[in-house]
Amino acid sequence: MPTSRCDFLLQFAALATPFTMHATTTKKATVREVIDLILKSIPGAPFPTTVDTIKAGDIDQKVTGIVTTMFATIDVIRKTAKLGANFIIAHEPTFYNHLDESKGFEDDTVYKEKIQLLNKHKIVVWRFHDYIHSHKPDGVYMGVLEAIGWQKYYDESADGMITIAPASLGSIIELARQKLGIAHLRYIGDKAAVCKRILLLPGAAGGQSQISGLQKHKPDLLIVGELHEWETSEYVRDMRALGMKTSLIVLGHVQSEEPGMKWLVNWLQPQLNDITVTHIPSTDAFHWQ
Repeated sequence: MPTSRCDFLLQFAALATPFTMHATTTKKATVREVIDLILKSIPGAPFPTTVDTIKAGDIDQKVTGIVTTMFATIDVIRKTAKLGANFIIAHEPTFYNHLDESKGFEDDTVYKEKIQLLNKHKIVVWRFHDYIHSHKPDGVYMGVLEAIGWQKYYDESADGMITIAPASLGSIIELARQKLGIAHLRYIGDKAAVCKRILLLPGAAGGQSQISGLQKHKPDLLIVGELHEWETSEYVRDMRALGMKTSLIVLGHVQSEEPGMKWLVNWLQPQLNDITVTHIPSTDAFHWQ
C-alpha cells in the first residue's frame, strides 16, 4: 500500500513498463497486462499524473478473476475472495482520501484490518477513475445513460447535454429512481414542468463546473451525482426566484457512477478470453427513512 506521493509516482512508472500484448488475451494475464490492455484504449494514456494507481497487492501476479466496483469496501473484498477473483478495479479511493495515502491511518484499526484482508486473499486493487472518464466516450457517462435508457440521446459533441423527448420532471425523477435503484433522491423544481434539454453530470463535478454548465447551456434540467450544498443548489434556487425554470435532480454520488463500473464489464470482458469480469456493486453507504 503506498504511503506517499513518491510511492504513487513509482507505482505509476511501473505501470508504464513497456511489453507486448495482443488486443485480446489468450492466456492468464497478469494485473499489469490487464491494465496495459485497458490503457491502450485511453487517449493520451499513460498520464504523467493520475490517481489511477495500484492501492494494494502485486501488479505482476496472475489474474484469477476481475471485479469492478465503485468502492473496494470490506464487503466487496469479501465477495471478491468468495468468487475466487483477485483483482478489483475500483472507481473511487480505497483508503478514505483522494490519494489513498496512509498518513493518519498508521495505527488505525479499520485501515490495518482492510490491508490485512487484502493481503490474506492476495487481492490487487487498482483505481480506475481518471482513465475511465477520459475514455471516448466517457465510460461512467455511458453507464448511467444506458442504465436510464437514454443512450440513444448521446451526442459526443454536446458537452454533457442530451435532448430527450419532452417529459415531466416528475416522470424523470421516477424513471431515475427505478432504473438506478434509488430509494430517495432530492430535487428542486416543479414536478409538472416539462423537460427536454438535460445537462447530465454524474459524480462530483464540483460547483464551478456545474454552475458554468448551467450558464453555458441553460438546460431545462441539471442532473448531478452530488454537490456542495452552498454552491449549485443555491444557484438553482436563486435562478428560479428570478423566474428561470431550470430544475435540479441530485442522484447521489454512488448511484450516478456505479453504472459506469458495470459498463466496464461489458467493455472489458470481450477482450479477455479466460478471465471472468464481474460487477459487484458497492451500493450506497446510507440507509433512508
